[in-house]
Amino acid sequence: MKTTIHIPSAAALRITIGAVGVIAAAILPAAFAQTVTLETRDVDLTYPAEAVVEAVRQATVAAQVQGRVVEVRADAGQRVKKGELLMRIDAREAAEGAAGAEAQLIQAKANYERTKNLFAQKFVSGAALDKAEADYKAAQATAGASGATVSHSTVTAPIAGIVAQRQTELGEMASPGKPLITIYDPKGLRVIASIPQYKLAEVKKGARAKLEFPESGRWIDAARVEVLPTADARSHTVTARLYLPDGVEGVIPGMAARAHFVIGAGRKLTVPPKAVIRRGEVTGVYVVDTQNVPRLRQVRLGEMLGNGELEVLAGLAAGDKVSLEPIQAGIQLKQAK
Repeated sequence: MKTTIHIPSAAALRITIGAVGVIAAAILPAAFAQTVTLETRDVDLTYPAEAVVEAVRQATVAAQVQGRVVEVRADAGQRVKKGELLMRIDAREAAEGAAGAEAQLIQAKANYERTKNLFAQKFVSGAALDKAEADYKAAQATAGASGATVSHSTVTAPIAGIVAQRQTELGEMASPGKPLITIYDPKGLRVIASIPQYKLAEVKKGARAKLEFPESGRWIDAARVEVLPTADARSHTVTARLYLPDGVEGVIPGMAARAHFVIGAGRKLTVPPKAVIRRGEVTGVYVVDTQNVPRLRQVRLGEMLGNGELEVLAGLAAGDKVSLEPIQAGIQLKQAK
């Protein structure tokens, strides 16, 4: 029995290989609909620092009278106007105290007038007159404070803005100094960051910064950078305030941010963060070849630069085309094998 072995010609092999390439291109094109060709470009060199968002104008309204909260008209997230009623406090105890203080004032005044007459007739000493006068002035101060306290039983908004937090609930007891409601003006927001003193000169020289919000991947140019003129004696850092432009949506006080202070410029090869995939200690990108087939390539990356991309230190070159959907590229490549 003879067995015939057919050896394909070189032309047939080329056809077969070409067909495989066509099949791969047919299976994988969706993964590489979004690609970017790397190039060396002029970028801002920056110094990054962790930061937090705060409101430029913020007010915490505190109780100025003792009493129970009997009405609440504002809650967290609500917009309020300046002077708008927020809460009412039952100030009957304060009113009773004010009435008592007024009675003491009348008595102290009468005693002071009587002592003055007696002093004029030389029936009492100067010390007695001084004491009567001091008692009268003290009663005046107490009565004035009690009257003012009663007028603060209604709590109104000191500024227009958004209620950030309500610290006291309906039915709770309010006491002088206890926080009730915190309000902030959303039109004025800034980011607070700390700069080590060895970087202070570079930061001041640039006087520009970009703000990064890591969770959303959003970048915003700071409208103004303000460096405070004093340093912390313990940490040897200086506080910087980076003001956001007006009308920025989705940014609220307390959010984490990263400040990138511009300290120079240079030409760098960069790659978008969304193209990078990390597997344990390995960092790589999918480089798409001329056959439209992805190849995972290990790379070494540097810091985030001023354009929002990562500096390429090794593994890539200008002209390389990389996938912006690395996870999808890996899945489809595995399915095509």
